[in-house]
Amino acid sequence: MNNFVTFLEQKVVPVANKIGQQRHMAAIRKGIVSTLPLTIVGSFFTIISNMPIPAVAKFLSAYQEILDVPFRFTVGILSVYATFGIAYSLAQYYKLDPLTNGIIGVMAFLVATVKPVHVLKPIKGTIEAGRYISIGNLSASSLFAAIVTALVSVEIVHYFTKHNITIKMPEGVPPEVSNSFAGLLPAAVVLILFWVIRHVIGFNIANFLSNLLMPLKGVLAGNSLLGGLLTIIFITFFWVLGIHGTAIMDPIIRPFWEMSIASNMAEFHAGVNVHHLSTIFTEQFLQWFVWIGGAGGTLALVVLFIFSKSNYLKELGKLAFLPGLFNINEPIMFGAPIVLNPILGLPFIIAPLVTATISYFATISGIVPMMMARLPFTIPSPIAAMMSTNWSWQAAVLAIINFVIDLAIYYPFFKVFERQQLKQESEN
Repeated sequence: MNNFVTFLEQKVVPVANKIGQQRHMAAIRKGIVSTLPLTIVGSFFTIISNMPIPAVAKFLSAYQEILDVPFRFTVGILSVYATFGIAYSLAQYYKLDPLTNGIIGVMAFLVATVKPVHVLKPIKGTIEAGRYISIGNLSASSLFAAIVTALVSVEIVHYFTKHNITIKMPEGVPPEVSNSFAGLLPAAVVLILFWVIRHVIGFNIANFLSNLLMPLKGVLAGNSLLGGLLTIIFITFFWVLGIHGTAIMDPIIRPFWEMSIASNMAEFHAGVNVHHLSTIFTEQFLQWFVWIGGAGGTLALVVLFIFSKSNYLKELGKLAFLPGLFNINEPIMFGAPIVLNPILGLPFIIAPLVTATISYFATISGIVPMMMARLPFTIPSPIAAMMSTNWSWQAAVLAIINFVIDLAIYYPFFKVFERQQLKQESEN
């Protein structure tokens, strides 16, 4: 076992760290994560507009059109915000002006994905004559196009800057003005490039990437139990190695997660029954049914520590309980530790696989609904599970059952670890 751990530390961990820190991967992760406040706010409006209390629902029915607006301008155009965030983050890495690059990235995305519609004859009470764009092309379904256009546009600006192909302003000109002129030539190249691709050649980047990558989405963040378990294995395995598992997987799976929950939210908003939404394995499915107390379902281990005979484990359990209740598990991850600890690392991987499997079958059998909202990860699991499934009490009960299952799985490993700790304490 020691040789295996040493091999992982020397061979696997450095490679995983390099992947997670690679500039494009880091920019994608930061840019997409920056949109979380918007999707959370949009989710709350989805929940409000679909209250399960008949009297409240009847009162709000007259305001549905107004309540729809926040959702459309948060989740509905998510890819626009993601483009800006990704371009901004990559520009920061290259020490370019992030604001200018963020704007150029958004321009590239809009040119590459949107084709204006010209309405010649107005329809009274519906639409006036003029040119319009559909925000349907700006949702999470175009997230991969957002990633590509953001990265390519910043790389073009970086190339021009690196080779000093730029318009320089005289000394004394304010920095915001000089930065704007420095981005003039690369902005023109970016505009022409994506204009030719989309509107001259007729190649739709968003559709091409979606068709190319949809099979992968169906595996990692779709309705495949095997794919969902594979995602869990990767995340927990990296955590046991001492690497933030979600951060490592984020550049790969985050776009799929964003597309999945946005699709579920849009479908539910359009009137689809919460049991018949398109995706089971959203990030929220993992958050509320599997990651109870944080990745690995560690709240159960925290509770076991509180009742431990070991003074150290008991005190650590008390300190880690409140963060764990709100799904923050770094104190237990590095305090026990679980990291590079074969005894606690094994149930850390096994428990989520079991609870995810149970939750999957509970979902496909219709016992619990699918996730239709995104909430802050710090809400205690049973409450968030209920809110995220359109106030399903069955979802809250499932979260509690999964917690009990986590307790049962962690318990024998905890007892072994406790005996080791007690022996060490007695020797000291």
